[in-house]
Amino acid sequence: MENNSNNLNQANMPMQNNIADDEIDLRELFTAIWQGKWIIIAITTLFAVASVFYAINQPNIYKSEALLAPAEQDQRGGLGVLAGQFGGLASLAGVNLGSGGGVDKTQMALEVLKSRQFTGEFIKKHDVLPDLMAVKSWDRETNTIIYNEQVYNKAEKKWLREVKAPLKVEPSMQEAYKVFSQLVTANTNTENGMVTIAVEHVSPYIAQQWVNWLILDINSTMKQRDVVEANKSTQFLMNQLENTKIADIRTVLYKLVEEQAKTIMFANVRDEYVFKTIDPAIVPEQKFKPKRALICLLGVLLGGIFSTLLVLIRHFIKKG
Repeated sequence: MENNSNNLNQANMPMQNNIADDEIDLRELFTAIWQGKWIIIAITTLFAVASVFYAINQPNIYKSEALLAPAEQDQRGGLGVLAGQFGGLASLAGVNLGSGGGVDKTQMALEVLKSRQFTGEFIKKHDVLPDLMAVKSWDRETNTIIYNEQVYNKAEKKWLREVKAPLKVEPSMQEAYKVFSQLVTANTNTENGMVTIAVEHVSPYIAQQWVNWLILDINSTMKQRDVVEANKSTQFLMNQLENTKIADIRTVLYKLVEEQAKTIMFANVRDEYVFKTIDPAIVPEQKFKPKRALICLLGVLLGGIFSTLLVLIRHFIKKG
């Protein structure tokens, strides 16, 4: 029995030694951290001051947004009925009525809004390139934009920035598109189909203005596209009418011409062609970002972690 108890004691000895070693390691770590507490305090304070300085110098960004509802696009309903009734006859005349489904017009409008072509035309039309690429801050008292003097001279309307090839002194539309796409968001609520268009900018007035312009321009662009397409279709159908004498096919073609006329009329009488404004954009009173308190907190945490690791690394280097 005594031999068994001795064997058990000897077996437990390594485990007790490991526990003791772990305790010693923890004590050593705490001792090293305590000895380097002034280094930790100094570095953490430095990070805190730097984060405060960084947060203070970040300009306020304001976000203006509008809530939109897809306008009813029922002008293709007639084509869907015709496709079911006269699809076979129309194919004899070389006309494809389709299924009446196609691409959702709302989704297409959002993709057009996000496209490079639409963005480039928007920037040129409203002359917003300086407000996009050279803005520094916004003066609340005078409601004026302050531009970066090393980038743009407002008085002479001249670009002054220094860049390397292939970039040019005046920003290209490709550069502008990258910046613009970061400031503008257009999202669809999958539950109710509502669309939100939002713009972020240092000036709340510019943010609101850009949202309103985007809504007007996308409605106008989609309207023009449909009118041009309807006019081309009408011309084609009229040519087909001249080349056929079959009464049933001529009936179908006349119906198609009527549908194209409805499309053109629908476009001309409705300003909110694709999107109806439910909640218009306003000038925001409160900033959207930066979150200065969060920046300062992250700076302090980063400083504390970095300084603690530095103290421990120094301790083990000296020990080794």
